[in-house]
Amino acid sequence: MDIRLDNLEGPQILELLREHLESMAPTAPPESRHALDLAGLRSDDVTFWSIWDGAALAGFGALKHLTAAHAEIKSMRTAGSHLRRGVASMMLRHLIREAAVSGYSRLSLETGSMEFFEPARRLYASFGFAPCAPFADYRPDPNSVFMTRSIDTTDA
Repeated sequence: MDIRLDNLEGPQILELLREHLESMAPTAPPESRHALDLAGLRSDDVTFWSIWDGAALAGFGALKHLTAAHAEIKSMRTAGSHLRRGVASMMLRHLIREAAVSGYSRLSLETGSMEFFEPARRLYASFGFAPCAPFADYRPDPNSVFMTRSIDTTDA
């Protein structure tokens, strides 16, 4: 599998992003859904990567710059055809490495508190992420779980 910097223009990317956003709709009220849409992912403070298995899109993920020392993981998604094949772990390793190379010392994320998000929370915890208080512009929300971890050059 190959991880590529992506411009969010390919039809496969746009379809998986649509699927990602639609899958979030039933999980929480609109004010508690923090997945970035296409415009948000194309923002200057976001870097987006896709994972390809030959010609098939396997997943994507993004990093959002918060401060010189702090970045946020955004919009990780694995294509249904590639579930339980290590795509999410591969992308998470890549995002941690990219954050370290970029000089960030902290990497945080927001995910849902519902059972739907339990596999994601387990994955993040297995990579050293621990629960934390809301960060950046987030506010306390019973529908959200906030997680963070320190990173350094050994993660590069």
